[in-house]
Amino acid sequence: MQEAVIDINHLSKIYIMGEQRLHALRDITLSINRNEYVALMGPSGSGKSTLMNVLGCLDTPTGGDYFLNKTNVSQMSDNELAIVRNKEIGFVFQTFNLLPRISSLDNVAIPLIYAGLSKKERIAKAKQAMEMVGLGDRMDHKPNELSGGQRQRVAIARAIVNDPAIILADEPTGNLDTKTSLEIMAIFEKIHNAGNTIILVTHEPDIAEYAHRIVRLRDGLIENDEINPNPLRSLNPILS
Repeated sequence: MQEAVIDINHLSKIYIMGEQRLHALRDITLSINRNEYVALMGPSGSGKSTLMNVLGCLDTPTGGDYFLNKTNVSQMSDNELAIVRNKEIGFVFQTFNLLPRISSLDNVAIPLIYAGLSKKERIAKAKQAMEMVGLGDRMDHKPNELSGGQRQRVAIARAIVNDPAIILADEPTGNLDTKTSLEIMAIFEKIHNAGNTIILVTHEPDIAEYAHRIVRLRDGLIENDEINPNPLRSLNPILS
């Protein structure tokens, strides 16, 4: 029996804007199992960004329940959510979000500081994550000494370093050219094959095709939720 790492029941999110009520999410019910590779898609205003923020514990729902690793995080305080985020979620953003003045290795190790690991443990785990994304020879380089694709690899290493329950990638190829985008998708495939759960938020159909399941949103509702029978496979032999 498959184990759900995410279980959402009748989730809603309403934003109050003056006298207006904006229904960003309407009665969303969704389960994602451990080691699934899911793409969230939808046009602007569909609710996919709001859903991503709720899944990432960056925002709380107005109604309904969200269980992450069997813990109900729906009504947690900001401080409680921060602890859950650091322990359970690895983020990969379109804009990389790296600290410019420190090395790639130190960027990768940041989540481990909040996790309370010793410096020796942090360095060992960060090096392992850097090797996983093919940047073992770039550990001492600062972000401005790396290409865009290499910076995104550092961001991916930072996302996986804490062994999170889910990896949440928000338009991870949005700032990259086609060749580099394919390299990044090869890394996500490698990480998924290692047993990680990946949730990919994208508006690009060709990128979504790498996922094994595609959930489409429209007007705050799940419009379609289907298994991708033929997910794209990486042709990058270096990372496979």
